[in-house]
Amino acid sequence: QLRVVESGGGSVQAGGSLNLSCTTPGLTFDDYEMGWFRQVSGNEREGISCISFSGRNTYYTDSVKGRFTVARDNAKKTLFLQMHNLKPDDTAMYYCGAGVIAASCKTTGARYWGQGTQVTVSS
Repeated sequence: QLRVVESGGGSVQAGGSLNLSCTTPGLTFDDYEMGWFRQVSGNEREGISCISFSGRNTYYTDSVKGRFTVARDNAKKTLFLQMHNLKPDDTAMYYCGAGVIAASCKTTGARYWGQGTQVTVSS
């Protein structure tokens, strides 16, 4: 059984928007701080946005501040990432991680990973 499942990726032109979602069918969602990470082939996976248990505290890496918004709905057991003003540099496989440490948003802190959803931004 998959424990973390992402959806919502796709292809968009620069300046466009996409919304990602993540559910945790094999986990108790509100037991985990959650995060979004991305990876370009050949590069390390990086944390781009993380969120605390309640959603009150969030973290964003500098490159996405002001463009991406992370949120969670514990009642619906869903994590969201709204992405606006997308740039070609945002092209990557996006992963949802459960069990992260939201304050640091490091890949080493995640306990569970989804299989990823591809985001492609063309210029």
